[in-house]
Amino acid sequence: MGLHFSKQEFSQRKNKVLKSMKEQNLDALLMFRQESMYWLTGYDTFGYVFFQSLIIDKNGNTILLTRAPDLRQAQNTSNLEDIRIWIDKDGSNPTDDLKVILEELNLKGKKLGVEYEAYGLTGRNALRLNKSLENYCSFEDKSDLITKLRVIKSKEEIVYVKKAAELADKALDEVWKHAKAGVSESKILAEMNRVIFEDGGDYPANEFIIGSGKNALLCRYQSEKQILSNQDQLTVEWAGTYKHYHSAMFRTIPIGKADPKHYKMHEACIEALKNCESKLKPGNKIGEVFDAHAKTFDDLGFNKARMNACGYSLGNTFSPNWMDWPMLYTNNPYEIQPGNVFFMHMILMDSKNQLAMNLGETYLVTENGNERLGKQKLDLVVL
Repeated sequence: MGLHFSKQEFSQRKNKVLKSMKEQNLDALLMFRQESMYWLTGYDTFGYVFFQSLIIDKNGNTILLTRAPDLRQAQNTSNLEDIRIWIDKDGSNPTDDLKVILEELNLKGKKLGVEYEAYGLTGRNALRLNKSLENYCSFEDKSDLITKLRVIKSKEEIVYVKKAAELADKALDEVWKHAKAGVSESKILAEMNRVIFEDGGDYPANEFIIGSGKNALLCRYQSEKQILSNQDQLTVEWAGTYKHYHSAMFRTIPIGKADPKHYKMHEACIEALKNCESKLKPGNKIGEVFDAHAKTFDDLGFNKARMNACGYSLGNTFSPNWMDWPMLYTNNPYEIQPGNVFFMHMILMDSKNQLAMNLGETYLVTENGNERLGKQKLDLVVL
């Protein structure tokens, strides 16, 4: 089996899940998040776009219900031994197959937790699931049970996160090498992905963001690929990804010549990032990190240009996005702990002047503070 973690690691994770289930008086947990399945068993697939569920009961029994194309996928990538297949046919309802498993585990009348916050559990499937469970057992939303366990990274996970950070650094080298007037954004993307894959990296959980000119003010990928002008601005957000673990970075790079406002915006981003770093330490709330970000930008006159969040946790995530729980926004009460990994992005989008400036880095929270995982300089680089 191509397991990415030791048997001991998987055993410890399973014990944590069972302990949390016991504390919440759950007889079983129905997992629909691919991140949970991967973290708990190693199961690696994009088959979650169809109905599938990993069931774990309080006795530690684990059963995967999925489709035929994912049988070998589970056998080759996970430590799962009991894999059930629901059959594709017109009018099929896989919740019926799930009900059979619940019967085998004697879960009628018992209390179940369900991961509703899952891209694979569509609204239609959730309605079918609820109807199937009605008058059979009690059930409630437990989407955060495993998510809250995943947020603190183990030593084995941190190895992968740091490898992802190395890949992100290499990708930035390619941006600096190729971003210049007359070059297509497509070429830059191609070179960034090339070095990541050549060094053993993975597809990221969402597309890289890239945009020049007016598109430098966008915080999402879009399909227009422009040729860099003699005087331009290029925004790029990307992540190195290794074994599905992400380390993200964010930069805006003036091309040819920087606007004087670019320098002021960059100075503000540097100051905001440093102030956030000072708050990103064990015992503080992540809402305090955001507040440091907001106060810095507001005091410097950039209130209308900033965002209402300044980052989020990173870890093993699957499409459609690499953002993980929790997010850095005001009043978020999550208490920062060693082993957390956060991407902090300082984003300024000046719509009036059509200028962008972004600076983002990934940090590992340590016992006494934090470690910036990227090793590249934070200077404003004009190409």
